[in-house]
Amino acid sequence: MSVTVRVPAKVNVQLAVGAARPDGFHDLANVFLAVGLYDEVTATPSPDGLRITCAGPDAGQVPLDRTNLAARAAVALAGRYGRDADVHLHIAKDIPVAGGMAGGSADGAAALLACDALWGTGASRGELLDICAELGSDVPFSLVGGAALGTGRGERLTELEVGGTFHWVFAMAPRGLSTPAVFREFDRLAEGREVAEPVASRDLLDALAKGDADGLAATVSNDLQPAALSLFPELADTLAAGRAAGALAALVSGSGPTTAFLARDAEAAEGIAGALRDAATCRTVRTTAGPVPGATVV
Repeated sequence: MSVTVRVPAKVNVQLAVGAARPDGFHDLANVFLAVGLYDEVTATPSPDGLRITCAGPDAGQVPLDRTNLAARAAVALAGRYGRDADVHLHIAKDIPVAGGMAGGSADGAAALLACDALWGTGASRGELLDICAELGSDVPFSLVGGAALGTGRGERLTELEVGGTFHWVFAMAPRGLSTPAVFREFDRLAEGREVAEPVASRDLLDALAKGDADGLAATVSNDLQPAALSLFPELADTLAAGRAAGALAALVSGSGPTTAFLARDAEAAEGIAGALRDAATCRTVRTTAGPVPGATVV
């Protein structure tokens, strides 16, 4: 018997970042939108204990030990229910690695749901979300999907209404960026100035609720973008190429280095993608849309 869970990537349509807290984290107002790029995690009983395998683009960059969020999810669930994490987790990877699209977090949420189903633990949604929050700030949203506002360090979710489909183009950079390094650079750039409390934009939430692409384009923001550009200046060329191709908005996704471009419709998205490929400022380009559901057994 095996259980396969499909889980989406995310884009942050707003990422407001507060000052560093005493625990080293930052308070956030993080508006997530799940988009149709997916990893799949398959859980199968393993007589040899916990095993992780991975295939697909960037698979060579995925850790196959217990530092992998999928492995940590299995261990956390097993520990809560007093059993051994005797499971083989195979990750079919399609979400970019170290790309600011929560690929590792997605795998953690998918593994948690897959192991819950495989072992018949019967964990409640609340218990699963508690474990997700222990694993990382983005993991709860990977379980929930759709659209949500994340507060605290991003793990406390309020699901949001979305009134339509938003079309996106994602340009994957030729190398990754470390999320902790981007936050450290954010702190360095913020030295000597007051950092505002992070608050979700009412205009942005209204645009999501109405399915208004122009309204969303006018309000998207990412407080980590200056830090990502400081560490990876070439991303500015990709952002400029997307804007020149007609993107309604262009921004770094999360901590980067993937860049995200909002398009008016699917046809416009294909045109932007073609222009980005021709500009040759990025490694690969993908088009998709959102919102989509979170982690789902398939």
